[in-house]
Amino acid sequence: MKLFLITARRLILTTALTLLSFNTTLYAQTTESIGVDPNLGTLVTAEWLKLHLDDPDLVVLDCTVKVEFAEDGSFRSVSGRPGYEAGHIPSAGFADLIVDLSDTRSSLQFVMPTAEQFSAAMGALGVGDKSRVVLYDANGSVWAARVWWMLRWIGFDSAALLDGGLGAWHAARFSLSTEPASRPAQQLTVNLRPELIADRNEVFTAIGNDKIQIVDALPESHFRGEMVLYEWPGHIPGASNTPSSSLVNESGYYRPAEELAALFAGAPVNRTITYCGGGIAASSNAFIMTRLGFTNVAVYMGSLQEWTADIDNPMEVETP
Repeated sequence: MKLFLITARRLILTTALTLLSFNTTLYAQTTESIGVDPNLGTLVTAEWLKLHLDDPDLVVLDCTVKVEFAEDGSFRSVSGRPGYEAGHIPSAGFADLIVDLSDTRSSLQFVMPTAEQFSAAMGALGVGDKSRVVLYDANGSVWAARVWWMLRWIGFDSAALLDGGLGAWHAARFSLSTEPASRPAQQLTVNLRPELIADRNEVFTAIGNDKIQIVDALPESHFRGEMVLYEWPGHIPGASNTPSSSLVNESGYYRPAEELAALFAGAPVNRTITYCGGGIAASSNAFIMTRLGFTNVAVYMGSLQEWTADIDNPMEVETP
């Protein structure tokens, strides 16, 4: 029975991550970005990026993190730098969420650094106050969305995601480079928006408050308590479930706006808190909700890795 549960858990998680990963063969069939509203300025196509790669103020960053599985069904997240070094979009730098853009002193992964630390790390990558930034990854855009949300958090708004990520670049048959990025360091000013990040206390007090919406971005099977990735199964009480994998189509592009709007309820002006396991998938949900016009969205960056470590934090599962 234990072996069955481990196998089932790994299969479910693998399936969920597969939905987030990019398949180059599928991309070869879909070379146009789907559902992109260029007026919003937060999504760009591979074709647009190709045309603007030489713009002096444009900084392109690969944000990929890889997920590795162990035989016992456990998993760990590791830096995507080796993949970046093997081939990346020309001129792109590497934004390392494992090493440079997290507080590595914590026992948890992806803990937020201070605003000053994050600003300095982005400045070292060539991002300054007058830069424009395009972010991408090779795993469903969730990692790129996390960096996008952190940039908004420190007050920087001139950033967009590459719709379809690295797979879209492959689909357009554009070439890759193995040359490291060479950009001078820049100064990136912090104009902090603390309201974009929720902590444990805010989430705890939001339970039962019908004016605050809590959105779980993990797979439905995890939300229902049919699998356990953290200390306890299920979800934060009162949360609704919109898996981040449901935001993209089978080729990894974000779905059309009308399909995305149907996934989220609640008044756009009301407080919404998104969470997942470590504030990654939740950032993709927050990205899309912002594009849809939600104006009071926060990401609970500690998410379930923090929440389930404390038995005083309630969890609930779906009953048949």
